Amino acid sequence: MPDLPAPRDLIALVRAPAALSVPGDAIAGAAAAGTLGPRTGGLAAASICLYWAGMAANDWADRDLDAIERPERPVPSGRVTPGQALAVASGLTAAGLGIAALAGGRRALAVAAPLAGAVWTYDLWAKDTAAGPPMMALCRGLDVLLGASGGRIRAALPAALTMAAHTATVTALSRREVSGGSPALPGATLAATAAVAAAAARRHGASAGPAAAARRQPVSRGWRAAPAGWPAAACVALAGWYAAWYGSAQVRAAADPSASRIRSAVGAGITGMAPLQGALTARAGNPVTGMAVAAAAPVAGLLTKRVSAT
Repeated sequence: MPDLPAPRDLIALVRAPAALSVPGDAIAGAAAAGTLGPRTGGLAAASICLYWAGMAANDWADRDLDAIERPERPVPSGRVTPGQALAVASGLTAAGLGIAALAGGRRALAVAAPLAGAVWTYDLWAKDTAAGPPMMALCRGLDVLLGASGGRIRAALPAALTMAAHTATVTALSRREVSGGSPALPGATLAATAAVAAAAARRHGASAGPAAAARRQPVSRGWRAAPAGWPAAACVALAGWYAAWYGSAQVRAAADPSASRIRSAVGAGITGMAPLQGALTARAGNPVTGMAVAAAAPVAGLLTKRVSAT
């Protein structure tokens, strides 16, 4: 029987620091659905387990390719056996589903189960096909809806679509993080990033009139309690931070579309999710929580210098 993997190898296998990009999904979804509270922490924990499961399943599925392209990874290097990687992925999937059920009951499990299915579908089939970016975008969108599962899920759809659109750009870039690409790819994702930032900065339904504003009140209690204009200002500031954080890396990749620059842009796209999630949380009327979510970005940026996020 092989020795158990060292903790540092398990951390590398699941890209542990990258999980800082995950709790903000549940928080943004819950804020939009009007259910931000203690249960949100449990749903965020379920999301983290499913995210880590996807990373381990990715390395199990890619073990032969990684032996050629990334021999330093835990599985091809022999620090983690393929069986151990599969066991970690399976165990974390079961844990994620169980935690979701405990935290949010049947409604949460009804979202977590297709989320887990989408994660495994991406790793085992879709990743190297044209369906890869849409499938990964679906995973992130479902993650937001998992956070919203205890309330009005439809109210969280704009946030879910925003996070899905961002994720599609990161996934498209990730396909060239080993071979490099042309300036056109980061140029296209940069344009999409600008659109995502603009969508996040816009208060959803702001032009829908007084009736729509009245219907939003149960969801946006934090908005009423905050000083006038503060949530909107926080939302715009956080969306701008997201655009600068991720956009600057894409500008550098467009100027030099080498593998290392594109890999850096992918990393910025992962860590840069936090200010985008923060903007969406502030937009739902929770500016202080939104700023706390965004604060994960610099922490993740520091940690991913030691453990790769990609």
